[in-house]
Amino acid sequence: MNMPSNQERAIVVSALKHAAPYLRMYKGRTFVLKAGGEVFASREDTRALMEQVGLLHQVGIRVVLVHGGGPQSTRLAEALGVDAHFIEGRRVTDQRSLEISTMVLNGEINTRILAVCRDLQVPAVGISGVDAGLIRAHRRPPVKVDGNDDLVDYGFVGDIDAVDGDVLKKQLDNGLMPVVSPLSADSNGVLLNINADTVASALAAALHAEKLVLITGAPGILRDRNDMRSLVSYMDIKDLQALRKDGSLADGMLPKATAIEQALKSGVNRVHIVSWKVPDSLLLEVFTNEGTGTLVVNDIGALTPEEQHGDAE
Repeated sequence: MNMPSNQERAIVVSALKHAAPYLRMYKGRTFVLKAGGEVFASREDTRALMEQVGLLHQVGIRVVLVHGGGPQSTRLAEALGVDAHFIEGRRVTDQRSLEISTMVLNGEINTRILAVCRDLQVPAVGISGVDAGLIRAHRRPPVKVDGNDDLVDYGFVGDIDAVDGDVLKKQLDNGLMPVVSPLSADSNGVLLNINADTVASALAAALHAEKLVLITGAPGILRDRNDMRSLVSYMDIKDLQALRKDGSLADGMLPKATAIEQALKSGVNRVHIVSWKVPDSLLLEVFTNEGTGTLVVNDIGALTPEEQHGDAE
């Protein structure tokens, strides 16, 4: 076995010293993570993310992972000749699309995540919004959307009425890590598809989570969505709303912005957006001041000087 060099040992020790305050701060706290379906397209990318998620669990952070499945649902729909339709970043779900989403979310993706967790020895358990009444919802009525005078029917898409946080707390108290599919049902047992960002935000609020972390393909929030160099390191709700108003946010970032606002207004102190494409982005965002993505808070004035300027060392 090769002994590490003095430089390598110094790097390891320095990393541990810098992480120690965060380990003390977050041990026993709850994080809700949401990851889009894109990262689960391959076992390799799934494992790379779940190694980071598993480490959070192993250092004593109570982790709930909510997953999406949009790309896989779209791919399967195309293979079956079913058209996918989106309005303002939200999927319109007819009966056939709902069947496809159920197969992908509760089957392919949830099972893939659990299989990787077993390999990593992370005690994960799969659950959906239908299980034990975790998420109670109703079918969204036809609504008007910007730029459209006609009412839009999203189909079998649900709006959340209530969340039973105790369902997840019991699993967390038993040392388990819930992996949540965003499907739910109405009071008559009719299945409903709910945007995963919306589900994650509602769960974070119900669990009084320390953080909500949205893991996506984008590097974070951009002031100019066509310029990757315009990444915003931190912002508050007013700044987020201003970006929405001037058209800087579009497509899938719109439901994320709504989920961020709802979480912050419901008592979640910090919401992060990071990219799974950046190596170890989740760990860097949680355990360093610099982070890799965008941090959104109610009031920038509440941020520590280190959070605003990064670690001076």
